[in-house]
Amino acid sequence: MKCRKCALKAAIHMPEHHLALCKEHYLDWIPEQTERFINKYDMFTRKERILVAVSGGKDSLSLWDVLWRLGYQADGLYISLGIDAGMHYSRQSQAFAERFAAQRNLNLIVVDFKETFGESIPDLSLRTHRGKGKPCAVCGISKRHIMNQAARDGGYQVLATGHNLDDEAATLFGNTLQWMGEQLLRQGPVLEAGSGLVRKVKPFCRFYERETAAYALLRGIDYVYDECPFAAGSKSIYYKNLLNRLEADRPGAKLTFYLSFLEARESGLFAAHTSRETVQLNTCPNCGQPTTNEGLCAFCRQVARVQV
Repeated sequence: MKCRKCALKAAIHMPEHHLALCKEHYLDWIPEQTERFINKYDMFTRKERILVAVSGGKDSLSLWDVLWRLGYQADGLYISLGIDAGMHYSRQSQAFAERFAAQRNLNLIVVDFKETFGESIPDLSLRTHRGKGKPCAVCGISKRHIMNQAARDGGYQVLATGHNLDDEAATLFGNTLQWMGEQLLRQGPVLEAGSGLVRKVKPFCRFYERETAAYALLRGIDYVYDECPFAAGSKSIYYKNLLNRLEADRPGAKLTFYLSFLEARESGLFAAHTSRETVQLNTCPNCGQPTTNEGLCAFCRQVARVQV
């Protein structure tokens, strides 16, 4: 198959887009499309400072690389969670993130969870009520807390994550199965700032996972290949596998599912709209971050349990 733009041998074929591109034109296409998504959803401007949450994986490092190539003011944030049993996952991930930043002379902020809070994520999970199973719930609360705090403390206007279309479609599928209204209202390319919460954006939300993987490969970006060891058997992976089967039979199904949801929401599918501005937020007396709770926020409550 030949590249549509130059007739050289294509490096990637994207049937969902009816498009095949060579290496050179594909490495141009990803930034061009990213810029288009940034503008379409009013994510940010070149005057704003962006903090990219990086995990050492293909999506977040590729996103940081693309924003760097496009000329945005983008620094990175890596959170070392202490998930190191057996495979040394956190240490390997951090090494990839640090190597990426050093190669491009970019600024990477590293927050070591254990050094900062006295416990690794797995240990904290075991010592709280949430630790009866996998530490995913504790991890999610902790990462959201740290990402927002780091963005606020660093004076960043935007927090960017590398969520791809496969991530977004799986989340949407799960939320729709259970009709989780609040989550459906909040899902989208942009979650606006409000009451101490910085704006959160997902510039890669319309790229398939294999497209970001191809970008990383063709750009020579080294990244951690392994999934988090606690991800095995998760609902999100199960939903992704189901959607992959649908995509195999109907190329473009995931993109149609996600974009149709955004269009339906925009046209008033939901009778009432809930945003960060309409939710009553309080200030946590311990960390100063916004919370819907009266008193300590969810993160500070879980840390307080193990400091008694």
